[in-house]
Amino acid sequence: METDDRGQAPSESTPLEAQPRALIDGSNVAHATEGDAARLANILLVRDKLAERGFLPIIVADAALRHQIDDVEGYERLVEDGTIHQAPAGTDADYFLLSFAKELDASLVSNDRFRDRSRQFAEVRRQIIRYMILAHEVVFERRTERRDDERPHRPTPGRRNPAPDRPRRRP
Repeated sequence: METDDRGQAPSESTPLEAQPRALIDGSNVAHATEGDAARLANILLVRDKLAERGFLPIIVADAALRHQIDDVEGYERLVEDGTIHQAPAGTDADYFLLSFAKELDASLVSNDRFRDRSRQFAEVRRQIIRYMILAHEVVFERRTERRDDERPHRPTPGRRNPAPDRPRRRP
């Protein structure tokens, strides 16, 4: 049985307002698999997996995605029925994603590092859920701390440690 972030099984009877929210970076997710075209199927896979885990998925995409997506008709239907929320043309969808994640206290599914907004939305970093799509399956990774390769290099006292960008020489 699947569990949510709190280790509880999602309930079919949970009111929508009580479900934890998860924003989906639609443009990032659409481009997550190999190939040239952005895939609507990727967005739907992530949405369905989040719903399966008890989240209320909210898809936000930038306006340019409608010109890149492989299934234009399907995408436009989802925009029209409110399933996909499209940021206004000429605006920064990342700003909307990060703002909504902060205001709604929602998780954010994206592999984007949001470097240009890292200071402004530092607290949202803990809410980001990384993911991978492989063979029509989605795996989520929620980080609570930086990975080793994101930490500044600090040599261990008493040991010779090579800098992270230089390979270790064997004696």
